[in-house]
Amino acid sequence: MLDRLGLAGIAGLVLVVVGLALVAIESPLIAAGLALVLVGLGLAIKSLVSGMLSAFGMGGMF
Repeated sequence: MLDRLGLAGIAGLVLVVVGLALVAIESPLIAAGLALVLVGLGLAIKSLVSGMLSAFGMGGMF
């Protein structure tokens, strides 16, 4: 999976994890809520990209 992300994707993932860790130090409940929002957003984006690719005839790529 990490080979598909590239350097910018890995840096972004690290920043997200560090940001969640900083929030979790102050308030674990807020950090859990933010994590759920990020996972939901990721799933929605994956669904949108998958739908777009299938519309272009490349449905099996993602």
